[in-house]
Amino acid sequence: MDGATYAVTFRLADSLPQETLVRWKRNRTQIMQRAERAGRPLTAAERRRLDELHGEHIDDWLDHGHGSCLMRDPRIARLVRDAMTHFDGVRYRLLAWCVMPNHAHAVLRPLLGHDLSKILLSWKGFTGKRGRELLKTQGQGEFWQKESYDHLVRDSQDLANQIQYVLSNPARAGLVDWPWVGLGSAMSQPPETGTP
Repeated sequence: MDGATYAVTFRLADSLPQETLVRWKRNRTQIMQRAERAGRPLTAAERRRLDELHGEHIDDWLDHGHGSCLMRDPRIARLVRDAMTHFDGVRYRLLAWCVMPNHAHAVLRPLLGHDLSKILLSWKGFTGKRGRELLKTQGQGEFWQKESYDHLVRDSQDLANQIQYVLSNPARAGLVDWPWVGLGSAMSQPPETGTP
């Protein structure tokens, strides 16, 4: 959607126990199928519940540091940070970003002609390939989970909440002086009018 702002989370392939991922997907699918069977879009309450399901289950598990936590390695964290900030101002406006040990967050606004899914595919494709090279693990399975979570930012309060969430994620997870978090260039420019 042109002019839209998104909060996205993408995670390493081994960051969640399989049973947690299956349960979350089942709950999410049930909500979406209920709306589809009724021939209607998701209600505001259903969209909120999808956000809650993600927040309650996925973020808590991620913040406990499950899986290999490859981004504890500064080479990999730097690689992911650099990928997210590289096309800031060219393909998207990056508002905030955070690289955690087993997942990453970004709040961004794709620029005209650039699709969110392609931006995420670019980040994950480049960092997955290069990350496996750095770690000497080529051909040893997936680097990133195929799916990502994205949240369409609805208004200025939601935007402020999403940015605060991203910036405070290391502290919530108990990471002291975590260097892999920051604001994008869009936060140092005058605000745009219209959309959040």
